[in-house]
Amino acid sequence: MLLPAKAEVARQLRRYRAWERVMLAAPNDRTVRTTFEDSGYTLCVLMGKRCAREAADAAERYLRTNHVTYLQEQQITCLQEQHITCAQEPVERPRPAAAVRRRPPAAERRSPAAERRSTAGR
Repeated sequence: MLLPAKAEVARQLRRYRAWERVMLAAPNDRTVRTTFEDSGYTLCVLMGKRCAREAADAAERYLRTNHVTYLQEQQITCLQEQHITCAQEPVERPRPAAAVRRRPPAAERRSPAAERRSTAGR
């Protein structure tokens, strides 16, 4: 797995946190909110997460650990998420053992020509 440079992660995390503070101070300002959301999106792309909060948490973990430890943590987290997802999936209803046949097997079917011959002699 490719990992971003720690300096870039630190820079984007600082930017995200700074805009978060500004956005909390002025939540009705559209340009501030847009810039905050853009910084969150950048962090998401950088860290490979779908949510800005998850991306910020992942960036903080990444910055305080080495590459190997971070990858191991990510792998464990991913496996745990898969286990939770599998446990939450609805159980599929069992299907009937044999499907209902609508037509006789090919050996029992007659061709239209054979059908005409058998009815022609009557």
